[in-house]
Amino acid sequence: MAQVSVYDMNGNEVSTLELNKEVFGIEPNAAILHAAVVNYLANQRKGNQSTLTRSEVRGGGKKPWRQKGTGRARHGSTRSPQWRTGGVAFAPKPRSYRYALNKKVRRIAMKSALSTKVIDGDMMVLDNLKVDEYKTKTMVKLMSALGADRKALLVLSSADDKIIRSAANIPGVKTTQVNTLNVYDILNYDKFIVVKEAVSKIEEVYA
Repeated sequence: MAQVSVYDMNGNEVSTLELNKEVFGIEPNAAILHAAVVNYLANQRKGNQSTLTRSEVRGGGKKPWRQKGTGRARHGSTRSPQWRTGGVAFAPKPRSYRYALNKKVRRIAMKSALSTKVIDGDMMVLDNLKVDEYKTKTMVKLMSALGADRKALLVLSSADDKIIRSAANIPGVKTTQVNTLNVYDILNYDKFIVVKEAVSKIEEVYA
């Protein structure tokens, strides 16, 4: 089993934690990780881009000049794509880019992402996290004590409005819960900080 250090809110190491090797100790699958990231980004696309085709552009009802005898190329409408004021050929239209990955693939991707953080030494476990008031300074102090000066993902066992709002104004810090955790966020942030109670929930779901 992999071991990680457990820290308090002052950044002091208080103990170590044995992680489930079936969740945090597998060999990361790079191909599946890539597929999961591409899937996540595709599902985030709004797909609301839209341009006009030749049938939608205003005007162009009259033939610009007669068919023969002018020495110029024949044209039937000034709204065809080759004209400056014409429509767009193969114009993009609103559509959904969403698609789903198999459940087995999603599970392997999540385990691979979690294991990657353990292998790279970027996973930290908090013994307990409690904030008594809405105060950004408290969360800044915590991140500094943990050495998370760059991008950090903070995983809570459940939504805590005081923690979420206190961390919202810190650049590079994002809070999430076990039920909204995704592969893209795990890989995108440098530090993966998890509350001890959340570790148990992750193992319960993915073991």
